[in-house]
Order: sequence, then C-alpha cells, then structure tokens
Amino acid sequence: MYFQMGWGDLGIFGNPSGGSPNLDKMGRDGMVLTDAYSANPVCSPSRAAILTGRLPVRNGIYTTNAPARNAIARQTIVGGISDDEILLPELLQKAGYRNKIVGKWHLGQQPQYLPLKHGFHEWFGAPNCHFGPFDDVSMPNIPVYHDEYMIGRYYEEFPINHDTGESNLTQMYIEEALNFISKEEGPFFLCWTPDASHRPLYASKEFLQKSNRGLYGDAVMELDSGVGRILKKLVDLKIDNNTFVFFTSDNGAALHSKINAGINGPFLCGKETTFEGGMREPTIAWWPGKIKPGQMSQQPVSLMDIFTTVLKLANVEPPTDRIIDGINLLPVLLQNEHIDRPLFYYRGDEMMAVRYGLYKAHYWTWTNSISEYMKGTDYCPGECVANVTTHERTNHTASPILFHLGSDPGEKYPIGNDKEEYKTAMTTIDKIVQDHKAKMKRGTPQLNTCDRAVMNWAPPGCEKIGKCLRIPPSDPKPCVWVK
Repeated sequence: MYFQMGWGDLGIFGNPSGGSPNLDKMGRDGMVLTDAYSANPVCSPSRAAILTGRLPVRNGIYTTNAPARNAIARQTIVGGISDDEILLPELLQKAGYRNKIVGKWHLGQQPQYLPLKHGFHEWFGAPNCHFGPFDDVSMPNIPVYHDEYMIGRYYEEFPINHDTGESNLTQMYIEEALNFISKEEGPFFLCWTPDASHRPLYASKEFLQKSNRGLYGDAVMELDSGVGRILKKLVDLKIDNNTFVFFTSDNGAALHSKINAGINGPFLCGKETTFEGGMREPTIAWWPGKIKPGQMSQQPVSLMDIFTTVLKLANVEPPTDRIIDGINLLPVLLQNEHIDRPLFYYRGDEMMAVRYGLYKAHYWTWTNSISEYMKGTDYCPGECVANVTTHERTNHTASPILFHLGSDPGEKYPIGNDKEEYKTAMTTIDKIVQDHKAKMKRGTPQLNTCDRAVMNWAPPGCEKIGKCLRIPPSDPKPCVWVK
C-alpha cells in the first residue's frame, strides 16, 4: 500500500493531529521502519522501482533529455514500463498468486504498458494521476479502468468536485480491495495505490472537514480508515497470520503545495528533491504472529526491498540475469537484525547522493531552477542551507557534502572536509560509488518522447461505452522537463 505522504504525517511518526489512528495501531502491532526510502523523489520512477526491485536508471523509467531531470509518465509520454523488465506480479503469477492493483498505475498509458500486460489479473483505477477536468478536445480526461477496459473518465462518470473537494473514489478503492480479499481462496497479491492525497485533493462527504488539517488531512483520514478496514478484513477472515502487509509512500510530501500537502518531519525539503524530505518515507510492516509488535527499526530500507522480500516469502527466486537492487528484509523484520548496505539517491539520470551507515554524501545538489522558484514553486519552503539547497545543479563530486544523519537528520550542518571524520567516511563511500558506477547498466530511457496522439483519446473499451475521442495526428517530440 502506498500513496504520496510525508514522513511526519502519521501519529506514530510524531504527528499530533490524531488523524491516523489505524495506521498508528498498525505500527504498534508491527514494526515501524524509520529509515525507509523511495528509489526516486517522484512517483512513476519510484513505483517502477518497487515493482521491479531495480533503480529507475536500470528499469528505464527516467529521462536523458536533460541532466538530473525529474520525469513522470504523464499523458503525452510515448514510453512506459518495458517488456524487458520482470515485474513482481509476473513472478507471483507463475507461483499461483492472484494479483490485483487498485488505484493509480502511472507506468505508461498505452495498452502494451497497462497492468494486465505485466502480471496483474485485475485492475480498478487509472493509468495517470487525476488531473483535470479537461475539455476532451485539446486534452482528454483520464480514463478509469475495470480490468482491461475503461469504464468512464475522471470528472465525467467519476466526479471530483474542486470547489468542495468531494469525491467518492477512495471509497470505491476501499470496496475493491475488500471484495478482492474476500473472494480469494488461494494466495493473493494486492497493490493498493489510492491517490487522494495528491493534488487535486479529495475525500468523500463522510470525511470532509473532519480533520484539523484541512482537505489534505481529510484525505489522509479517509485513506487511514481504508487501511483499518483492510486489516480488519484480514483478521475477520482469519488470514492475518498468513498475510504480510507493507505500508509506505512513493515519495516525500509535496511541500511546494504548501498547506495542501503533507509534512516531512525534521527532514530537509520535499518531493522532487534528493534531500531526506524528498525520499524518506513513513513505512510500517505488519504480520501478526510473525513480526513482533511494538518494534522500531533504524535499518536503512529501500522500497525496492519489497520486491526481493515478497519473492522470498513466496518461495520464488528473483531473476539472475540482471542486477536486483532490493534486498531480503526478512532478517530485519523477523529477527530485528541489521544489514549493512548503501542507498543511492537518484534524480533522473544522475546519482545525486549516497547513504552508508548514518553518513550521507551529496555528490550533486539541486532543488529547482531559479526561474521556477521565482514563479512560486518552492521545494524547500522556509529552508535555506548555504551551498546545499541550490537552485543550480551543483557539482560537488570533487569534495562531496557530508552529513551525519544521526546527529543532523535535517542536513543543515555539513562535516568539514578537513575533519578526520569526513576523510574516514568518504574513503568508504567513494569506493562504494566507484563500484556502483562500474557495474551500472542503464536501461533505455522511456520518458524522453512525448506525442499528443498517444494520450487517452481512445483507450481499450471506449467503443463499448461511447467514450472514444478523436485522435490527433502523431507528432512525436522530445519531452521538456523544466523542474
């Protein structure tokens, strides 16, 4: 389960609002992972990494149109998740699992890239985020799918009221999850990815104006209730002791959305950046009878570890013909062991930073361009660290900026490069980086080409419900990523 949320949005991570009682209980009943990271600070690359166990520069969900550019699978994107990649549901399907995704996909909207082509048996949700409304002439509204066919569009058959924030989508996603769990008699894999906490925010009427955090808090409260209902269903069916549940987020809170976004706790900046606030995620593992309750681990975790850990639980061997970046977390989750491993922070095609132990070295820094910042887009509101929160893509590879995340989790006080502590830590980290880059085999970038002709004009099933739109002439061009 994952959706855009900040590290500091949940009570069990220190938020005082009281808006996440079910996730807080999940944390008390399981293991809270305080040092868990997405593989990228934006959604499409992060989701691809979770499902492949591989960094986005390996699985292809990135761009090379400009250095270190964040890119996502927006409507005009020609590419998507490659057939050369082996996704977690594909491997589980071969092992007899029934797989369903509920919510946003975001790994390509052309038919060959959709979930049922990549290991899922069922799908209820959309290929892109719920932006809109559009006029269906210059731009089509995003389709909502039931399995392989669209059944309507956002803002048409599936309304979202921007004035009130009301939409019933999250309730639909909850019911889809509960119905799937209830009917499955064999092993199953459910990927629950609602997106109400992504702008434009929404919540159902029952939850509107119920939190003390505005519409964002209402959305989180409703998502939290969905988690509670899903966990209760597992308990009621007496399958909780045989079901592993992992909650997380696909990137940090989008601080540039101001009060319409989450909170990243003590960490620097937010979504779109490779500072801690952009990639450290609120994460909980739950498995009654297996994971001891009331635990907290500071094990450095990558969300790519979901891939390898789930395969281990299913007794499925991971692919051996490629590098898998995720590791098996079962020793951490079941024995509370600690595993030494590096974590790499990528933005687009660039390795920006590395963490090893409690040390984090920034080889490059960048928030966003000064032109975007002057227009009002601020990824680090109220935060300015000299030579760190830079508005130019700044190269520090000759002398990386080093922080100790134990004593300085907010990345505010760099360790001087003349200090022995710096020299010792960087000797180790530089070797890790050299080895990583020597073994790097990059995938073909899928987010380079845009074409209005591939937008959601006439998705599969549109003819059944009279929702096909005129497809404009093809005119492929390099995508422009300005951030």
